[in-house]
Amino acid sequence: MHDLRRLRPTNISVARHALTRRARKHSKQSAVVVRFSRARKRYERQGILVELGALERAEYECLSDEERRAAARKRAAIYRETADAKYVERFANEIRAVYPNCPPGEAAAIAKHACEKNSGRVGRTPSAKQLDSHMIERAVAAHIRHEHTDYDRLLSEGIDRQEARTQVKDAIHAVIKTWS
Repeated sequence: MHDLRRLRPTNISVARHALTRRARKHSKQSAVVVRFSRARKRYERQGILVELGALERAEYECLSDEERRAAARKRAAIYRETADAKYVERFANEIRAVYPNCPPGEAAAIAKHACEKNSGRVGRTPSAKQLDSHMIERAVAAHIRHEHTDYDRLLSEGIDRQEARTQVKDAIHAVIKTWS
């Protein structure tokens, strides 16, 4: 039987993904290590077992091309940032098209807030990325609700969310009507 060792980078700067992929490639045998989490009530991946020689070879390869991978990560981050800025701009342009009387800075503010990465907001949904008019309307309504009504004050007074939304519904529609 082959000597299998748990895959753990010895050097923090070594990327775990590259190390795992390469160690698996060089090892004749590998096994995924899982452990049951009682708190989450599911099995969770802990790592992989690979042959010691494969792990050492993978570590060497990772260390030898670390600079190249770091440069590629930087280029990818710049590309993602540029693409995201273009998307936010397209979203703002679509808001201006649907709501031509929207004040100049508000369309950009709505788009920036709605499309914030990792926020879970409406602008990050797949249909919003297709510039679906319903998602544009939801983003604008949410902005108006928070910036042009007493919605946040009502919530802070302990009023239920649905009740607060019902109370500000007419004010939202009035602002939407003036922007359309």
